[in-house]
Amino acid sequence: MSIKVGDRLPEAKFTIMGEGGPKPVTSGELLKGKKVVLFAVPGAFTPTCSEQHLPGFVGLADDFKTKGADMVACTAVNDVFVLNAWSKARGAGDITMLADGNADFARALGLDIDLGAFGLGTRSKRYAMIVNDGVVEYLAIEDSPPEHIKATAEKVLASF
Repeated sequence: MSIKVGDRLPEAKFTIMGEGGPKPVTSGELLKGKKVVLFAVPGAFTPTCSEQHLPGFVGLADDFKTKGADMVACTAVNDVFVLNAWSKARGAGDITMLADGNADFARALGLDIDLGAFGLGTRSKRYAMIVNDGVVEYLAIEDSPPEHIKATAEKVLASF
């Protein structure tokens, strides 16, 4: 069963790239008292994620903040080094990259997907949500990984 609007996000551990290198952080630390736009991609440097999904949120990051978002964050089942390199390569410095290296967060949400047939292993489904103090206020989940119809930055912004 997957997470839904009105649910509280589960406590999870992520890795972020800090000034001194990789740094563990919990979802509780990140979300407490904040309004956060959180989106997930199946994988950094993959075509739809790199050419459509991430650029939409990068382009609208200031608009989200103007509407009241404290943070725009991206999670992926990649390691922190890959997400950091992807962020630099795509000019995504305004997006907080949350490495879910073992897919623990994706599984806890019920939004993991087996892409082993494509050599990708367990990944996260593509989704976007608005989370207010840890509670999901808006959620859009794509039906299949290459799709980018429901979880667009434009649709999330329109839901504020």
